[in-house]
Amino acid sequence: MSEGLSIGEVITLLKDEFPDLTVSKVRFLEGRGLINPSRSASGYRSFSDEDVARLRYILQQQRDHFLPLKVIKSKLTMWERGEEMPVPAPAGPPPEQLFQPAGQEVDRNELRRLTGLSSRQLSDLIDNRVVRPEEGTPERYSAEEVAVATQAQRLLAYGLEGRHLRSVRISSERDAELLEALTAALLRARNPEARQRAAETLAACADAIAKMRSAALSEQLRALMAAE
Repeated sequence: MSEGLSIGEVITLLKDEFPDLTVSKVRFLEGRGLINPSRSASGYRSFSDEDVARLRYILQQQRDHFLPLKVIKSKLTMWERGEEMPVPAPAGPPPEQLFQPAGQEVDRNELRRLTGLSSRQLSDLIDNRVVRPEEGTPERYSAEEVAVATQAQRLLAYGLEGRHLRSVRISSERDAELLEALTAALLRARNPEARQRAAETLAACADAIAKMRSAALSEQLRALMAAE
């Protein structure tokens, strides 16, 4: 292209490769700072070869890897230097392991039997939202809550209380919010490929966060033991 293309000409050029591309989409990407076409003397957008290549790259990243715009924007710097930043392949446990169907729910009495918690201890954990019954069924607890209660019982045996353990639960909620934001674009896509990619990413990141927290805690405790 010796002369710049108009926005309509760019859409026509890329339409076969990206059928859903619209004027609004191009303007949106410009508004988010991902593309910056020049303007003609009359104020119309003028797309150079580089602008079109950049737009194609952005659209490919969205279509093929379901990446959010924030991630694509960070990759563009390397792309401009001719250095392709590979999309990280999930390297965690199989998603099925994390998202397997929930086990059988139990009632309060069964939860106490399985965990060894006293009625007072369980009430304390529930009041501090460390252990949480299923929504709409206040006396039913999922398999995950049984696991939470089991580990909480171990900590209570050392003298901790429900109010001390609340921060552990809150920390897990913040981790979940972080991963929800990371995979928001994938979850919104609502197609099998995107959902699978979201599941793989969530499983890999959850595994990484758990191991990162474990390593960081080990370091802190080692320093504690080494202190005079």
